[in-house]
Amino acid sequence: MGRNTLTTRAAVPADAPVLLELWGDAVRRADPTEQLADLELVIKDSAASPEQRTVVVEYGDQVAGAIYLRITTLTPLNLEPAVQSIQPRVLPHFRRHGVGHALMEAATAFAEENGILHVVTAVPNSSREVNRFMARLGLAPAVMYRIAPTAVLRSRVTRHLPGGAPDGGRNKVLAARRSLRRRAGRAVEPSEDE
Repeated sequence: MGRNTLTTRAAVPADAPVLLELWGDAVRRADPTEQLADLELVIKDSAASPEQRTVVVEYGDQVAGAIYLRITTLTPLNLEPAVQSIQPRVLPHFRRHGVGHALMEAATAFAEENGILHVVTAVPNSSREVNRFMARLGLAPAVMYRIAPTAVLRSRVTRHLPGGAPDGGRNKVLAARRSLRRRAGRAVEPSEDE
């Protein structure tokens, strides 16, 4: 029985359904048709730009993994160029076949082609196996990227602002009114001595 080979190539729009399977938790929440259209657009945009690349790795004749690459800066403040390797993913039944290495090889080659000295990636903090894999490749942790819905963040930061709210203290006024009502309600209640 022959050994399956790994082939790395640029993604094409026909790969969008497999990419949705790989990146379903990373794309916007929408109808699957819209998600497919989004991924087709990402593939087309990356094919048209020298600073982006969507790469798939095939194991035999099946797409086994994918990665999105783009040239940017290390941070908005540190303008040193870097290649971001976004969402390097391998389908579960293709793990331990070298697909992850092939994806990161594609990121390394893209950086070298463009004379870029750094490759960065973001992987789920909770994925111990993936973090160990990246550490074995020499990628060290630099930051923890956190995310929250705007409404949740608003509710949490408002509590800590002077006056309690960015709207001129409206919440403070409402709290004072509630406190007055409670006090007024207690004054009316008969005491135990009566």
